[in-house]
Amino acid sequence: MAFRDLREFLDALRRRGELHEVKAPVSPELEITEITERVVKAGGPALFFTNVQGYPGIPVLTGAFASEGRMSLALGVSTLDKAGEKVRELLEMEPPRGILDKVRALARLRPLAAMAPRVVRGGPCKEVRQEHPDVLAFPLLKCWPRDGGRYITLPLVITRDPVTGRRNVGMYRLQAFDGRTLGMHWQAHKDATSHHARAESRASRLEVAVAVGCDPVLTYAASAPLPGVDEFAFAGFLRGEPVELVKADTVELEVPAAAEIVIEGYVEPGERRLEGPFGDHTGYYSLAEPYPVMHVTRITHRRDPIYHTTVVGRPPMEDYWLGKATERIFLPLIRFLLPEVVDIDMPAEGVFHNCVLVSIEKRYPMHARKVMYALWGLGLLSLARLIVVFDADVDVHNHSEAAWRAFNNVDPARDLIIAEGPVDALDHSAPQPLWGSKLGVDATRKWREEGHPREWPPDVVMDPEVKRRVTERWEELGLASLLPPPVLQGRGLEV
Repeated sequence: MAFRDLREFLDALRRRGELHEVKAPVSPELEITEITERVVKAGGPALFFTNVQGYPGIPVLTGAFASEGRMSLALGVSTLDKAGEKVRELLEMEPPRGILDKVRALARLRPLAAMAPRVVRGGPCKEVRQEHPDVLAFPLLKCWPRDGGRYITLPLVITRDPVTGRRNVGMYRLQAFDGRTLGMHWQAHKDATSHHARAESRASRLEVAVAVGCDPVLTYAASAPLPGVDEFAFAGFLRGEPVELVKADTVELEVPAAAEIVIEGYVEPGERRLEGPFGDHTGYYSLAEPYPVMHVTRITHRRDPIYHTTVVGRPPMEDYWLGKATERIFLPLIRFLLPEVVDIDMPAEGVFHNCVLVSIEKRYPMHARKVMYALWGLGLLSLARLIVVFDADVDVHNHSEAAWRAFNNVDPARDLIIAEGPVDALDHSAPQPLWGSKLGVDATRKWREEGHPREWPPDVVMDPEVKRRVTERWEELGLASLLPPPVLQGRGLEV
């Protein structure tokens, strides 16, 4: 089921008991962050603050995606892997061979027909037009004590390549310098950065639109790494129906018709201003650096807008689940390009790009290294600082099992490789910005052909017949009150 807008999603969260309303007065400066962090880290519900000090009538929503269940609900699937299956089915399509195959192919192509967004005459985002636009009329949060100011942290930033005309919808934080200027945190590896660079090379302005509070699939799509793919179309594919857009008032861009708030403006060529510091998703502050400046020309919004935002900081926080959705949705594409890959896990502690655990069907000597280099050549996986490769039978989502295998299977002189390449702009550990070293770890069982002269030992596992017999006698042995048989888990002890 596709939600038409943020409000339908909120109604679904309420029905499921996944939305808690905070009616007591709270401050957008630090207090909402402190409350949200505690609730998110405890696995609690989304929070709807209806009494934000200084902003009567404008509620603040946080934590809407901060669990696997809510992230799945947002995407209209029962599990995040189900969203990945849509991509897998698309990739596995073969040319139809007969009449019946063609009919089946038409049915499977139906989601593709829904990809293109549809431009409509008007929408709720146009209900109110601010005569004197002021972004500080909304309850932007100051999240952490050393933050440089108040930020928009969950925006859909829309730009168009001035050369190709290709559109991009990205999620980049925006610092409010004042009511009419925003700092654009466009990092080096992002599509909007290339749009801006091309505009600057022509000494021309780059038009920008920012949407806040959109339907959940569209908000997710803005966070996904989609180089060369229209995010509105990708959202339509996941939704199964097109995204409705409306023309902006003062810029030549289209914006989501059902958005809660739309901010329009432009970025002047050559203009920079110190943006930051900002308490980032790495758990550290990203320090102040010069970034482009957006000048606001128009703000439109619903009559009773909801300000949708997120709080980032030391993981796990809400953005972990946005990243987990990307991991599961794009796994089929990775497997399409690298068929030996079985599964991938990107732990919260690795903040998306710093650690990748991958299991493979190992087929030849040094196969693990081939996979490391291939992953470092795939889009934003090029930023991964650590890739650990395991055999196919390892559950990479079980971090205890993965650690046990890695700690026991690795000979440092043989199994570690150090490479150099691009790193994330927020990576403070690199000795210089944007590039540094990377570590690849081969935690697979080693073959003689890989220089291991001894026989690799087998795992310690119990005989299946003994496991079955003990399970059947569990109550007779008087142990059911201690540990029910279905919970018998551990290495080799699953029943």
